[in-house]
Amino acid sequence: MTPEEKIAQFKEVAELMPDDPVVRLGLGSAYLEASQAEDAVREFGEAIRLKPDYTAAHRGLGRALEKAGRPEEAEAAYRKGIEVGRATGDLQTVKEMEVFLRRLEKQ
Repeated sequence: MTPEEKIAQFKEVAELMPDDPVVRLGLGSAYLEASQAEDAVREFGEAIRLKPDYTAAHRGLGRALEKAGRPEEAEAAYRKGIEVGRATGDLQTVKEMEVFLRRLEKQ
């Protein structure tokens, strides 16, 4: 399945379930895979709006912001995601975001 086909599928589901953060995360990931970083930023942001403690969405937002050439915002997204992940106990996602943040800081 191509990234464009994935996007189309997630869009259909998002129309049926517009307030589902998991669907928004999937759509954001599909956009990121298709190199449509700004669209991914929007969808990850929507997932966070719907579920503020969704650490995977914070991680996705950071990645999308990096790909969109917005490193300062990506750093802020990772820092917020790390804070949320520690509060919720999602330590695996925290570790991933810490790695992404260190790489970003080295650039």
